[in-house]
Amino acid sequence: MPKVRIVFDRVRLEEKMLEEKAIELGHDTKMIDAKITNVSTENKKSDFDFGDVVLERCVSYFRGLHFTACLEFLDVPVFNRFEVANNCGNKMLTSLLLKKHNVPTPKTYFSFSSESATETLDKQGCPLVIKPIIGSWGRGVILLKDRETADAIFEVRELTDGPLDRIFYLQEAIKRPPRDIRAIAVGDQVVAAMYRTSTAGGFKTNIALGAEPVPCEITKELEDVCMKASKAVGGGILGIDVMEDEKRGFVVHEVNNTVEFKGLAKVAKRNIPKEMIEYAVNSAVK
Repeated sequence: MPKVRIVFDRVRLEEKMLEEKAIELGHDTKMIDAKITNVSTENKKSDFDFGDVVLERCVSYFRGLHFTACLEFLDVPVFNRFEVANNCGNKMLTSLLLKKHNVPTPKTYFSFSSESATETLDKQGCPLVIKPIIGSWGRGVILLKDRETADAIFEVRELTDGPLDRIFYLQEAIKRPPRDIRAIAVGDQVVAAMYRTSTAGGFKTNIALGAEPVPCEITKELEDVCMKASKAVGGGILGIDVMEDEKRGFVVHEVNNTVEFKGLAKVAKRNIPKEMIEYAVNSAVK
């Protein structure tokens, strides 16, 4: 049986579920802590026990991305690939790829200074949503309802002036029900989907912020838009976030690389970790 390795930097429920399922399926399975693993340009694959396939599951985007680059340097099959992780980890790159591949997606505006972002805001009008181009769990995602709020947010960015603060990602606020859809695509199919309803009337729908998972039927229309989004970023094991626009129907606003699925697993008909393990193994041994 192929050897499965799961790379982590913090063990969440998802990593435990993947490990248990891989063992249950009969695979030689090991967890590898990225934080205590050293790789050099002088190393070869034989210097490590990375098995036949690696599932990269680091919480830290930058740690996981660079660890993936090391694995590919060593010719270790890894999911997701570096290109996919890079595309999905940066919201700007994701939005550009979705639009380039004709995937329905919200109108998104990019500026590279607070002055230019203010011009965009004046031209497009409020509300707009500002997001950090790198981040998860809804952190830093703010609805700019008016110019006063926007000015305050832009001022904070001027003060902190981190590298990512200089890139302004502004997105139209979609008119939708108080929910969105999280679908998990594995290879060429959508294996599970759920509605995430916002709590206390807010506009954020992250499970990490308390949203409750509700089963969502995987219609042909939903599957088609999710598969187009998956192909746009390079495919693999992905979490695809979809909103229901009142006029346009489904629009994809984010694609996630190391997707969390503990909430969706509660309501999914199919076994999500099993689908992920089998896909990775079957893809690696081809």
